Amino acid sequence: MSNAFEKTINLGLGFLLYSREKVEEVVEELVGRGEVAKKDARQFASELMQRGEEQREELKKLIQSEVTKALDHVNVARKEDLVTKDEIREIVREQMQQVLREQGFFKSEGTK
Repeated sequence: MSNAFEKTINLGLGFLLYSREKVEEVVEELVGRGEVAKKDARQFASELMQRGEEQREELKKLIQSEVTKALDHVNVARKEDLVTKDEIREIVREQMQQVLREQGFFKSEGTK
């Protein structure tokens, strides 16, 4: 059973896209062929699902990393690089107040 177990575990990437039902079908088939003991089937299916989920997360991180690298390479702005409308309004407001103070329309906050 150990060899069949290792072979099946090594197919974990193939189970990445499988639903729980598909995994259970495969495990039932392995039980039917005698490659997995019936008493171990539930634990085996759980381990396959766990491994599939871990690989799904690893794949997700890898894809995110590669997309980030690609976007950096083509110099595309990311969300955190963008200025919001509210930030622009505040910048314009501050600059207008500065110009008006320089023109003498407003007194500096330090002098009253």
